[in-house]
Amino acid sequence: MVTFHVIFDLKEFAGIDINYQSGFWYWIGKISALMFLFVAGISSGFSKNNVKRGIKILLFAVTITFVTYIFFREQYIRFGILHLLGVSMILFPLLKRMNNVLLLISAAVIAFTAVLTKGTLADTSLLLPFGISYKGFVSLDYYPISPYLSVFIIGVLAYKMYYYKRESLFKFNYKNEYISAISKNSLGIYLIHQPILVGGIFLFNFLSNK
Repeated sequence: MVTFHVIFDLKEFAGIDINYQSGFWYWIGKISALMFLFVAGISSGFSKNNVKRGIKILLFAVTITFVTYIFFREQYIRFGILHLLGVSMILFPLLKRMNNVLLLISAAVIAFTAVLTKGTLADTSLLLPFGISYKGFVSLDYYPISPYLSVFIIGVLAYKMYYYKRESLFKFNYKNEYISAISKNSLGIYLIHQPILVGGIFLFNFLSNK
């Protein structure tokens, strides 16, 4: 995800001609986001208070909305991946109580709803969280509930079917203190890496133009 954001920032803020909307870089960004949501669904099973965590994530998300509104008025983030993650975590207690078949059906319905509403436009921004945008809508980050909540639900399903055992599917043991540190501080890394990258590009542009 950090690698994709480097490419995105170089294109959008440094003017380097890199296509991130299709091909290799598009799939790097999309797969990393889907993995992010899937793993979040699994790891939520190990949390003692997902509602509290979800509210915390939403507060960070609202802060990002406010900051991007100030600096990128036309493309500010209304409902990005952190908004989705916060909502998903708050819903986790309900999702965990659902039986596995109902979870699978719910994921399929949410994903299929996105297919049915594709291209549908509304006259309001209130439907953005549900995957229905309006004419001229653009955003630096947009991950609506439909279809992306379905990926989180599949993660919850994976937890309920296997990971509740607290065992890995992979039959090897690998320990690395640096990877462990990154894992434990993944939210912090996610929150600070973009300001550092964008700030570095703006500073470079400023010094280059002096």
